[in-house]
Amino acid sequence: MRYFVIFIPYFLWAQPDTIPPRLNFHFQQTVITQYHPKFNASYSGVNSLQQNQETQSSLTTTLFFGARLWKGASFYFNPELAGGSGFSQTRGIAGYSNGETFRIASPAPAIYLARAYFKQNIFLSRKFSNTQDEINQVSEKETDKQFSFIIGKFSVADFFDGNVFSHNPRTQFMNWSLMSAGAWDYPANTRGYTSGAILQYSSPKFEYRYAFSAVSLTANGPVLNYNFLQANASTLEFQFNYSKKGKIKLLTFYNNAPMGSYTKARARTDTIDITAERSFGRSKYGASLNLQHFLTENLGVFARVSYNDGNNETWSYTEIDQSAQIGLSLKGTRWKRVDDVIGAAVVVNGISPQHQAYLKKGGYGFIIGDGNLNYANEFISEIYYLFYIKKCFLSISPDYQLILNPAYNASRGGPVHVFSLRVHIHL
Repeated sequence: MRYFVIFIPYFLWAQPDTIPPRLNFHFQQTVITQYHPKFNASYSGVNSLQQNQETQSSLTTTLFFGARLWKGASFYFNPELAGGSGFSQTRGIAGYSNGETFRIASPAPAIYLARAYFKQNIFLSRKFSNTQDEINQVSEKETDKQFSFIIGKFSVADFFDGNVFSHNPRTQFMNWSLMSAGAWDYPANTRGYTSGAILQYSSPKFEYRYAFSAVSLTANGPVLNYNFLQANASTLEFQFNYSKKGKIKLLTFYNNAPMGSYTKARARTDTIDITAERSFGRSKYGASLNLQHFLTENLGVFARVSYNDGNNETWSYTEIDQSAQIGLSLKGTRWKRVDDVIGAAVVVNGISPQHQAYLKKGGYGFIIGDGNLNYANEFISEIYYLFYIKKCFLSISPDYQLILNPAYNASRGGPVHVFSLRVHIHL
């Protein structure tokens, strides 16, 4: 597949005096190419990672428009183009190797609306400060204590489970189970977006946020279900900023959707099919704990642990029911590359006994399923180096991932070696 780089003319972004101060504009483009050589596997199924060598590429291009409307109010609009595919049509690994790919039928580049939402801040103190102009943030005054209301189309992951060291596959770790808590089945369509409302309270020490949003009409589907009486998602997060060096977040979620039951699907006497056992009234709940801490000005560590009940099928994100990760991030100050970053992390993923039994009997999910299962935890390690070329607003990141027991199958344990090169430009 061929991709082209879109360059924004200099005059569109280098002359701020020509742009009204109430408006902002940003742009990003990310191209990732990944390769894995042949690896060992005793057998393969419909959703297995291809055993032979593969090379795949992905592309995303996003335009970020923002407008300050009145005191404390702003609006954001993000059209996006995405194309390409992950290994084996983005199947065969629960903690997938490329956070810029989606589980979609066609790899052809497509344009869609990623975000369009309204935000209103209500100030609760008189201690004002100016916010930086950045992606989906117009420059404006905010207070150290405030209440915020957001409504529209967005990604829940934009506002929840953030981590300064591990959250953005365009510049940080690429693996799905490192960019967010792996067991958080966060509500979204197949491209990662939903519609709903968010309430948030912020203060120097504490933050609370709650989201009520739509889930997809079908598992991993492109269309959202707006019948909120039948299907919906609630996400609640508490954040404690314990010092200037770190913060800790506790997230809980409860999703309602017509999910299939692993136990009922396994009890079928004909084909083991989770989609045949879907019914309204099913739910998935879970929690995650998220820590980030600066050991020094240039060195930081992070960790996440997450869990969901694992009784019913994964609906939106990926097929992980338990996950634990730890990693570090180091800026290149010591070798006089202050904008460069090196990151290293490990993550272990698992699934519930019900989920294991379903896959063992030959069942399939939308991401994994080998027709049989010799269960073992999925182990992933990742290391990347971000080389930043400041004058060009460009970063180039070589990346390596080691994956053991992809899709929790020791009989297809690999190891799988994934080599990646990422090119990212932002304005």
